[in-house]
Amino acid sequence: MKAGLIGFGKTGKAVASVLLQHEEISLEWVLRRRAILENRSASEYLGVESEDPGVIHSLQHISIGALLDTHPVDVLIDFSSSEGIVGYGQEAASRGVTIISAISHYGEQEVAFLQKLAKRTTVFWSPNITLGVNYLLFAGKFLKKIAPWVDVEVVEEHFKQKQGISGTAIKIAEALDVQISDINSVRAGGIVGRHEVIFGFPYQTVRLIHESISREAFGNGVVFVAQNLEGKPRGLYHFEDLLLPYFVPDGFTNAS
Repeated sequence: MKAGLIGFGKTGKAVASVLLQHEEISLEWVLRRRAILENRSASEYLGVESEDPGVIHSLQHISIGALLDTHPVDVLIDFSSSEGIVGYGQEAASRGVTIISAISHYGEQEVAFLQKLAKRTTVFWSPNITLGVNYLLFAGKFLKKIAPWVDVEVVEEHFKQKQGISGTAIKIAEALDVQISDINSVRAGGIVGRHEVIFGFPYQTVRLIHESISREAFGNGVVFVAQNLEGKPRGLYHFEDLLLPYFVPDGFTNAS
């Protein structure tokens, strides 16, 4: 599977590092706004041994359409900004390239655009593309369905400089009917990211915890999504769509 990566900030670099080391995915190129690092190899820059081309390109000197024509890929991975989809969406969809967006926040206009693109190609969007966080969210929704009356608390912890409430925590709160104003936020030191959901039952407590150790976790999530999207028909997919089949026990059949 050939992949192109848009965005080469801290998270983009971590994702590139994971892709460069994965045997089933070849990182063909990286596209960024700035011309710095242009034409260098991502593997050489990151110090990762890889046979993938991973050439760094700049929007200052090549358009996304030209890049897709000269260096075609099967999947396009976006870690840029909420405006990025407008720049590459039509070009990717017109060529049948699968789109994987890991942008934290989209407005109503961008979401509507994703839905439009999904009529022409396979599109995936997740505000947090780590497998662990999405497992926590999925498992939490199951537990809340079993016991809708349970007390639920959401706690999010991040590095001291992070502004605002975590987008992931907001998504968890919305899924579990917790008021956003009731989210407990902690800002301390260099915490990468920690999310905890506390279910308070009479006489017992259940805690679901996800802690990010490094940004490479986003790369692992991208790999999972890319592999599970392969062969999927056009449409807009979310993590829940990919996880649901794994929650059906082997051999389970509906009682007749």
